[in-house]
Amino acid sequence: MPPIIHCVRHAQGVHNLSTANHVIHDPLLTDLGNEQCRQLSEKFPFHDKVELVTASPLRRTIYTALQSFMPVFEARKDTKLILLPDVQETSDVPCDTGSDPDVLRKEMEEKGLPVDSTLVHEGWNNKTGQYAPTHAAIKKRARDARRWLKARPEKEIIVVTHGGFLHYFTEDWEDSSQYQGTGWVNTEYRTYEFSPEIHKTDLEGRELDCENATMVETIGSRERRGKEGPAPDREAQKFLYKMGTQGWDGQGLQLSTAEREAAKVPEGNEVDGVRM
Repeated sequence: MPPIIHCVRHAQGVHNLSTANHVIHDPLLTDLGNEQCRQLSEKFPFHDKVELVTASPLRRTIYTALQSFMPVFEARKDTKLILLPDVQETSDVPCDTGSDPDVLRKEMEEKGLPVDSTLVHEGWNNKTGQYAPTHAAIKKRARDARRWLKARPEKEIIVVTHGGFLHYFTEDWEDSSQYQGTGWVNTEYRTYEFSPEIHKTDLEGRELDCENATMVETIGSRERRGKEGPAPDREAQKFLYKMGTQGWDGQGLQLSTAEREAAKVPEGNEVDGVRM
């Protein structure tokens, strides 16, 4: 039986404080972000069921995962946080671009952190090819990540990733422009199951050369965040995807740096994931 996936957006990073901070490369968490991790660790009810914790290899997601889910690592002494390049953030701005593999490994090793960076290869942070800031590339790596997770033997898995990427990863575009570039607040978690339906097309109707590995948010997860009834079905998500990506363009959040500069991103501050 495929695993249950708990998806988590990272805690507040330095880049979240203002649009100007988007020029900071691979930023760390703020003091508030560290406190958000502590609070998530206290309120997350499934620590004892989780068998695997994964995260994007950016520093804010790594430290969110290690701090928020420390009970998992403490209970399972041989467990390490697995870093997945495929779930990195979408754009090529500096704050969404990760560190070189050797720099990242040195930092983790010097701090003695339980991190497995085996999958973090040279070029993962170049934002070209499979990691290019395009809808097609992002959708493909999101699908690759879902398929990798679906094949895992663990029963419950955590994925700590980013606000923008979460919409591609879950294919859930409801409220995707509620905040600046996302419908998720910092350290929000939602629970998903793999759909028994096998889809061979993406949300744009394009034919796939493999199974889509579609995920659907559980009713309990939706109720936890004040949503009534089941998640929008796949046909509805196709429409929401189109509206969501158009909404991001309207916010000046194009995926590439060149497009963003041309669109003149509006200045603003973000508090708890909400752009003010």
